[in-house]
Amino acid sequence: MFDSRCMPRPSLFAIPPRRGGPQAHRLLLSSVLVLLALLQPELFMMPHFRLSCWNHAIELVEVHTDYSFGFPVDLGASWLHGVCKENPLAPVIGRLGLPLYRTSGDNSVLYDHDLESYALFDMDGNQVPQDLVSKTDLVRQEFSEDMSVQHAISIVFERRPDLRLEGLGHKVLQWYLCRMEGWFAADADTISLKSWDQEELLPGGHGLMVRGYLPVINTLAKGLDIRLGHRVTNILRHHNGVKVTVEGGRTFLADAAIVAVPLGVLKSNCIKFEPRLPDWKEAAIDDLGVGIENKIVLHFEEVFWPNVEFLGVVAETSYECSYFLNLHKATGHSVLVYMPAGRLARDIEKLSDEAAANFAFTQLKRILPNASAPIQYLVSHWGTDKNSLGSYSYDRVGKPHDVYERLRIPVDNLFFAGEATSTDYPGSVHGAYSTGLLAAEDCRMRVLERYGELDLFQPVMGEDNPFSVPLLISRM
Repeated sequence: MFDSRCMPRPSLFAIPPRRGGPQAHRLLLSSVLVLLALLQPELFMMPHFRLSCWNHAIELVEVHTDYSFGFPVDLGASWLHGVCKENPLAPVIGRLGLPLYRTSGDNSVLYDHDLESYALFDMDGNQVPQDLVSKTDLVRQEFSEDMSVQHAISIVFERRPDLRLEGLGHKVLQWYLCRMEGWFAADADTISLKSWDQEELLPGGHGLMVRGYLPVINTLAKGLDIRLGHRVTNILRHHNGVKVTVEGGRTFLADAAIVAVPLGVLKSNCIKFEPRLPDWKEAAIDDLGVGIENKIVLHFEEVFWPNVEFLGVVAETSYECSYFLNLHKATGHSVLVYMPAGRLARDIEKLSDEAAANFAFTQLKRILPNASAPIQYLVSHWGTDKNSLGSYSYDRVGKPHDVYERLRIPVDNLFFAGEATSTDYPGSVHGAYSTGLLAAEDCRMRVLERYGELDLFQPVMGEDNPFSVPLLISRM
């Protein structure tokens, strides 16, 4: 065992924030607490306070803005879901003056882009009817047991043969399933019918971060002296503190720890907890699904495609369908982003980057035979990257939606944060950000309980400002 009496006090680890995690650091740093935090595999020091930081990600997991094309491209999260003042990230984005491009005014999960922004129609030029989604809700109300979205659709077709689609109509339906799979980063035969729409969707529609998410991360991390290279292997907790061991054997002591590693990393058991986490906590980790959605970014010499936000490729199965995000419409750059999810994403991750880019370009040529070859490409690997091992969480069939809350609940002096601990906003940047705030407050109370009332805490950035800066949102 270790003796926490030799440590500076109070002290804290945060291991390591995923999307939005730096806010946990910001709140605690503003509180002049001695903070041990994991942000981007690193160790840092501050005057008068011991402050350490590691991470399981070379980039902040799921927020990865790349500049190799000469302009920002997000390989991870790209959207602010809920362009409104109620979004916890709105004060940060508004005060930074970061522009957003509205891809939809609809607050639904399935249609995160307006239907008119798709280049996808039947042979007569008509848009696809949307009543199939409402029909599956009748199945959900009738059956007490849970089932997959895919199974529910098959039941609808069995009962209403008149709704069964054939030919191009069937292919278009598969494309919409492909879009749903992209939202959850999972296959339709694994997504829970009862829980797929249980997350809270903020008003204001969906806005693409035109300059990427990195300015937000840099702002939240400002003032932190971060040094890369400390991947956590062991977390030992005791009534009087926490000892964290990193690769190479170096150890760090603190009074408490915030665990905000990606769900895929928790599932892999590459971090050993001593003693083991309680059964209910391990069950929460096991019960949540972790999906995969990747991006293959193709940069072209010039634009040769229609002026729409999405180009869709319809096929007989959702696995064969695909879609491209047109960044030129939002940013002015001649870029298309191919976005495979679920099993297709896992299969493409087995390819080299060049082969993956060629695969995406082949899909593009199915709808634009005269497409010119890309001059540059980027490929993400969220599923196989050992720092992420997946993209974000989703509800699995037969598992209750409260599993997110069970994952968030602290265990002794270990506190948990990240998108997979957000009941209302799972899989989102603002969900991860808000759980970082909650974890920081929980840790603050823990320290106050142990050391007494300390009037050292300052308002979180934006809370001391009586007015809010409006978000810059446009639609071309």
